[in-house]
Amino acid sequence: MKTNFYLTATACVGMFFAANSAQAQEQVVVVEQETIAIEQPVECKTHYSSSWRDNWFIQLGAGAQVPFVDITSENGEKHHKASAVYNVGFGHWFSPYLGFRISGLYGKMRYNFVGHDKAQMASANADLMWDMTTSCCGVNPDRVFSFIPFVGVGGTFTWDFKGVKSNIYNGDLTHRKNNQWTLPVSVGFQLRFRLCKYVDFFAEARAQFYADNFNNYVQGDPIEANITAIGGLSFNIGGRKFTGYNPCEYLGYVNQLNNQVNDLRAEVASTAAALAAANAQLPCPEVKETNAVATVQTPMLASVRFKINSAKISDEEMVNVYNVAEWMKANPDVTVTVDGYADEDTGTAAYNQELSARRAQAVKDALVGYGVSADRLNTKAYGSATQPYNENNWNRIVIFSQP
Repeated sequence: MKTNFYLTATACVGMFFAANSAQAQEQVVVVEQETIAIEQPVECKTHYSSSWRDNWFIQLGAGAQVPFVDITSENGEKHHKASAVYNVGFGHWFSPYLGFRISGLYGKMRYNFVGHDKAQMASANADLMWDMTTSCCGVNPDRVFSFIPFVGVGGTFTWDFKGVKSNIYNGDLTHRKNNQWTLPVSVGFQLRFRLCKYVDFFAEARAQFYADNFNNYVQGDPIEANITAIGGLSFNIGGRKFTGYNPCEYLGYVNQLNNQVNDLRAEVASTAAALAAANAQLPCPEVKETNAVATVQTPMLASVRFKINSAKISDEEMVNVYNVAEWMKANPDVTVTVDGYADEDTGTAAYNQELSARRAQAVKDALVGYGVSADRLNTKAYGSATQPYNENNWNRIVIFSQP
C-alpha cells in the first residue's frame, strides 16, 4: 500500500514538470511595434534676422523749414517765412520692418513778430521708423520705392534771437533770456527711392511740436511747431541684408527622418520576432557558410537644399556634402553625378538653367575641398525644366546619383 502511494506521488510530480516544460516551449513572444508620429503645428511664416553689424545707414540732406510761432499781421495778413535747413543722421534697421535713427537739423528760422525776427536753431531727434511698404507688400530686397512713417522725440537749442526782446526772464528775474532749450515731439514720413544696393535717395517731411517758448516769447497759442521738408542721399553701409528662416521648408526633412525611424523600428520588431522563433527551435541547426556579395550603398539623405535665388551652401546642408565626401573616399572606385535643379515658380527658364549649374558646381567644389578627386565627379544642370518634387520649394536642390 505504502509502495503504491509513493509511485502515485512520483507520477503526479513528473506530470506537473512535464506540463510546465511543454507550456514554456509553446510560449510566443509578441513584440508590439510602435510608430513615431510627430505632429506639431508650425506657422509657415518667414522670420528675418541680421547681425547688429549689418543694415546701418548714414544720411545727408538739405531743405527748407517754416516755423509756426506767434506772429503779427503784415498788411492785414499773417505770413510764415521759410528758411534753409541742413540735415545729417545715422540709423540702423534691426528688421525689414522697423529701424531707428538719430537725426540732426540746423538752420536759421525767420518769422514776423513785431518786426522781422530770426534766430539760429539746432535740433537732435531720435526716431522710430516703420517700413510700411514692406509690412504690407512683403520683403523684397530689390524693391525700388518704400513709404516710411516715423515718430520721435528730441531736443532743440535756439539762440542768437534778433528782433523783439524776450518776455522770459532768468531765475533772478533781472535778465531776459537770449536762448532756449525745448523738447519737441516729431511725426513725419519719408519716401525712399533705391538708386543702387548702397545708395538711396530720400525725401521726407517732419513736423516738430514745441511748448510756447520755442521762439523765446510766451504769448498766444500754447503749442508752437516747426515744419521741415528735406531731401538727400542715404548711404547703406554694406547694403541691406537679412537672413530669412521658414520652418515649413524643413518639414519634408523631418517627415523623412520620422519615416526612417519608423522603418528601423519595424526592422527591430521583425528581428526580435525572428530571434524569438529561433530560440524556440534550439538547438540551432548547423550554419552553412555563404559568401556575401559586397554592395555599395549611397549615403542617406544624399541631397543639398538651397535658399531661393542662391547657390551658396548653408552650414546646415554642408553636413550632407561632408557625408557624401566621406562615403566616396571609402568607395574609391565609385563616380557620382551632381544634378542641379531650380524651382519653376521663380525666375525665367534661362536664369534657372544657369542657377542650377552654379548650384551643382558649388557642391562639386565643396566635395573637391573635402578631398574627393574632381575626375570622379560629373555635373548636370536641369534648370527648372525638370522638377523632381511636386512641392515647388523642394526643387531648389542638388541630388547625387550614380551613372
